[in-house]
Amino acid sequence: MSEANTLEKPLLSEAKFRDPQLTASGEIRASVHLTELKTLWFNTGTLCNLTCSNCYIESSPTNDRLVYLTVSEVTAFLDELDYVGSSLKEVAFTGGEPFMNPDLVAMVAVSLERGYSVLILTNAMRPMLKCADDLLKLQAQHGDKLTVRVSLDHYSEPLHDLYRGERAYKRAVDGIRWLSAHGFRINLAGRTLWNESEKMIRDGFARLCTCEEIAVDSYDPSQLILFPEMDETLDVVEISDACWSLLNVDPEDMMCATSRMIVKRKGEERPVVLPCTLLPYDPEFELGDTLTKAGSDVKLNHPHCSRFCVLGGGLCSQADR
Repeated sequence: MSEANTLEKPLLSEAKFRDPQLTASGEIRASVHLTELKTLWFNTGTLCNLTCSNCYIESSPTNDRLVYLTVSEVTAFLDELDYVGSSLKEVAFTGGEPFMNPDLVAMVAVSLERGYSVLILTNAMRPMLKCADDLLKLQAQHGDKLTVRVSLDHYSEPLHDLYRGERAYKRAVDGIRWLSAHGFRINLAGRTLWNESEKMIRDGFARLCTCEEIAVDSYDPSQLILFPEMDETLDVVEISDACWSLLNVDPEDMMCATSRMIVKRKGEERPVVLPCTLLPYDPEFELGDTLTKAGSDVKLNHPHCSRFCVLGGGLCSQADR
């Protein structure tokens, strides 16, 4: 999709997503109840080796609005889960680029040692490969309990590099090949903003995986996850309570019904809990500084709630797939 095509789309009205209780048209805003905590996300920090022009969290080599979490902070939340007898299935790490956090390997190890499945989101470039020996040790000890998900926006080099920068595609594919050659459980995360059908995208990734000997079945939605567009400046409908039945969507299928994310903002003493991975900066969505305080219903008062989750069907975790 060209920048011109993006500019032609209507922009979001300033009247929308203002009131947590009511939509701009005065309807009761939809909310989601935490039914069961299946996935606990840790944002390891917003620093990244890339500056992608379409990054929803604005990660870059200089963005430290979310600072590095430490292994002791991650352990404290896992201890809390142990104390309350949680049925958590998955611990997931996102960023930024998680492998830039010097404590990442220790965080992953402590999560795996407690019996959780672990998902790491990465661009599979140099920061990951610098941890190659540690990754191989974790894989030898825990096998398929560890999944590495690599962001590859498109199966072609020009479109992937359009947003991520020159040579990003080649370096990512090199990292994916390394993961596959060493038997890691991997999946890929692509995008759907290319004016291509889902079949065209999956066919393209299938050709890539065959050519590069990458052990990913692109026709399996759990191995190639295709995420909808994320641009909070573009117009989108607000989700009211009545929309669940009109859209035939179950609120229990939303990410915030089964997930929470831990972030630590620059200058703050303690990490805080958020409902999902998509809203890292908005204080309206803070749910406290412990998981026991984080069971409040989530009002869908953000464009991402509508476009990505309700209308787009986006799910970030493995546990809900």
